[in-house]
Amino acid sequence: MEVPVYLVNGFLESGKTLFIDDALKSEDFADGDKTLLIACEEGMEEYDEKQLAPLNVAIEYIEDESELNKDNLKKLCDKHKPMRIFIEFNGMWNMKNFLENEQPSFFVMAQVITLVDASTFDMHMANNDMKSIMMEKFKLSDMVIFNRCVKDTNRAGYRRSVKVVNGRTQVYFESSDGSSNEVEEILPFDLSKDVVEVADEDFGIWYVDAMDNPDKYKGKTMKMKAVVYRPKSLFKDNFVPGRFAMTCCADDIRFIGYKCKCDKVTAEQLKAFKDRDFIMLTAKVNVEYQMEYKGKGVVLYATDIQPAEKPEDDIVYFN
Repeated sequence: MEVPVYLVNGFLESGKTLFIDDALKSEDFADGDKTLLIACEEGMEEYDEKQLAPLNVAIEYIEDESELNKDNLKKLCDKHKPMRIFIEFNGMWNMKNFLENEQPSFFVMAQVITLVDASTFDMHMANNDMKSIMMEKFKLSDMVIFNRCVKDTNRAGYRRSVKVVNGRTQVYFESSDGSSNEVEEILPFDLSKDVVEVADEDFGIWYVDAMDNPDKYKGKTMKMKAVVYRPKSLFKDNFVPGRFAMTCCADDIRFIGYKCKCDKVTAEQLKAFKDRDFIMLTAKVNVEYQMEYKGKGVVLYATDIQPAEKPEDDIVYFN
């Protein structure tokens, strides 16, 4: 029988214990089915085993990362025979290794959830080592929750930080002061214009917003500076105009962009440029299913391609 596993991770004091405790007491999980809770970290908050026992929750503590292995996990399951498993993962352990390592055959990873304390997020992002760990968590998460938000929390910027490394993940915010958690991206360009011009420094904002809201741009004509990239997997006269973006640190720079199709005129214009050349692209936006996207997304149709100077800072940032 398959057993769903919910992996909840985040740095110490990010709210993992309270999140799991609330989940176990909610209607979704307080149904009497046996739950095994594996706690890999002890913070300020602790589980009340007497309160959880009537909910049919058994708690096991693992203090060493090496103990979170297939054999030990199977022993714990044989002991408790759970219908589901929650793992409170230690925020400093290697989550990628755990997810890639062999697990008991009946394990089904139902959801990976990352908790983030919004009040310390900027501090962590300013430290390259901590930022690298945080970005790795975002890449592997199905859901990211920023808690302890206040009125001035940069919700839109934090959301972009997650979406640029993992476009499929859901991002939520929880406030500690009653402020609204609606995320309204204030765009630095005017979508009512006949030609929407995206400034060099705003490419990242456009890229993430178009990923989340492709229909907002459908039918719009966009003008922006971009780098030419011709993947071998694309048909002739198709290319990817994009930019190099820093998603984590100087050692973690990747190319971002959307597929672009050329007609006879723009295909001829494109011939004048080689990969990594900067161009000024004018293109009309459509939303289409693409195998490369594994779903629907923005596809550009070039209407004009002209040479452009390299920006003073040619790296895109998201905060």
